[in-house]
Amino acid sequence: MLRWTVTFVILAIIAAIFGFGGIAAGAASIAKILFFIFLVLFIISLFTGRKKV
Repeated sequence: MLRWTVTFVILAIIAAIFGFGGIAAGAASIAKILFFIFLVLFIISLFTGRKKV
C-alpha cells in the first residue's frame, strides 16, 4: 500500500510541474488517503505484533 502512496505522490508532483491543477490535486488527495490508511495499519500492527509460540 505504501507503494501506491509513493506512486500517487510522484504523479501529483509531475502533474503539478506541467500545470494540471485538477489532476495534481486528485492524485495528492489519493496519496494522502492511502498514506493515512497505511499509517493506521502500521500502528495497529505495532500494538498487536507477532505472538511468540
